Amino acid sequence: MTPLVLAIDTTHETGSLALVRGEQTIEELAMCAPTGFAHVLYGELSGLLQRNGIELGAIECFAAASGPGSFTGVRVGLACVKGLAEACGKPAVGVSNLRALASFGAAPLRAALIDARRGEIYGAVYDAAGRLVVPEMVARLEIFLKSLPAGDVEFIATDFSPFQPPIRGTAAPAALAAAIGRLAGQQLEAGDASDPAALDANYVRRSDAELFWKE
Repeated sequence: MTPLVLAIDTTHETGSLALVRGEQTIEELAMCAPTGFAHVLYGELSGLLQRNGIELGAIECFAAASGPGSFTGVRVGLACVKGLAEACGKPAVGVSNLRALASFGAAPLRAALIDARRGEIYGAVYDAAGRLVVPEMVARLEIFLKSLPAGDVEFIATDFSPFQPPIRGTAAPAALAAAIGRLAGQQLEAGDASDPAALDANYVRRSDAELFWKE
């Protein structure tokens, strides 16, 4: 039977939760928490399960957006998923936000973009099967564009307005939890799920403390 997945994305100011079984999204809930998700996440999670009559023990896989994004937000989502998975004795999966974005494309090659601020973007290129073609990076947009493979590449982002020079492409929804849940379910069925303790963040960029630390 197709596994029931609970997916969480707290990597940006706009986050989301989702219950997913295969390609079916049972419910996806968008959340906005400008001051962080730590104080709202568990209440929203409890409400999601109650509305759908699902016990926590019925979840067969827990998934989290592993980044890139807010360092604190990434840690909040991963800590929640790791704790729930360990408590329930179930597997856990971390899914890159860039890979989740790429899943909304239709072309053979898909360049996923996220605003990294400071004049930079997080970017990567995936093929239609979700395999990396150009590794995830943080760079100025023009540098990333030079790394693209030959041929037509579809650009995918939740918001294209921050990118300079301007580019056009496919607009993905801000709520990514359902996409993360679908990809996590595929990994689980392929035998590619993790022990919760092994789940790790995908920051791509070093933290401010690392960037500005001096001996």
